[in-house]
Amino acid sequence: MKGFTLLDTTIAPLLEKVTTELSKVVIGRRHETKLLLTALLSKGHILLEDLPGTGKTTLVKAFAKVLDCSFSRIQCTPDLLPSDVLGMSIYNPKTAEFTFRTGPIFNQILLVDEINRALPRTQSSLLEGMEEHQVTIEGETRSLQQPFLVMATQNPIEMEGTFPLPEAQMDRFLMRIKLGYPSREEEEAMLKKVGDSLPFHALAPILTPASILSLQEEATKVFVHDEVIEYLVLLAQETRHHPLVSVGVSPRGSKALYKALKAWALLAGRNHVLPDDVKELVPYIWAHRMELTMEASVSGKEPQAILHEILEKTPIPLQATGKTL
Repeated sequence: MKGFTLLDTTIAPLLEKVTTELSKVVIGRRHETKLLLTALLSKGHILLEDLPGTGKTTLVKAFAKVLDCSFSRIQCTPDLLPSDVLGMSIYNPKTAEFTFRTGPIFNQILLVDEINRALPRTQSSLLEGMEEHQVTIEGETRSLQQPFLVMATQNPIEMEGTFPLPEAQMDRFLMRIKLGYPSREEEEAMLKKVGDSLPFHALAPILTPASILSLQEEATKVFVHDEVIEYLVLLAQETRHHPLVSVGVSPRGSKALYKALKAWALLAGRNHVLPDDVKELVPYIWAHRMELTMEASVSGKEPQAILHEILEKTPIPLQATGKTL
């Protein structure tokens, strides 16, 4: 269709540059890297979930290094307090005044490691910062640095010593990604290349805060056809009326997908969103926003399976693909 073109800029090779640089530390994970970049460019946050030892923390630390942004890490434990995240005022006896000491949330990239080992009140201390990019402490509102990205890791909730994230907290994450185990070839390559140590020092920055903000602005300009919007809304409606779903995708979930689609298309070198982009991103953005019925839970049904079923039965708008009947 007219106006649907490839972007003749340096944006298209961005994924390749970042993936190549990350390969110094992280083996494989190309698809996950694109998802991380998509969240970054759409101003979303990422939740990485899987068993310990599958490379969650390594991927986040390496990704933060190539962004050249200020970085901080929080290791969550049951005794972690909200003030350990946000900061607190400390009394200085020499000046007889209180001085505010910023917490780790005042960095551009925040790694919250094993977030579900923190108590719910500490988990909730991140809510305002993730949604509004500001925090209110002792009655004073303080803005966070931009860009701002929270990348949290969590262990499966069945593990001992974990606290399930509240629904409101889950909804603040743009995507939930399960890494899974590497392939045989990837694990062999990992042992050969980084088996002794992880050379984080060898990683060079590919992006800068200024370039990230520029790319975030470019992502907002990507065109979304009316039929793609109708397709997205129809899918959201289907989640709300599915017999095995007790709580479907909220309007915030629809908005999150809309923004992510633009960033995903931009990384593909396109100035427009395709229906296939919707099918690709829906499981990562909507699965953790749905609650299933007791019947579905007992039968072992997963949100991803229900989303796949909905995607299969919902017709794709042809006009938005640039094709004709």
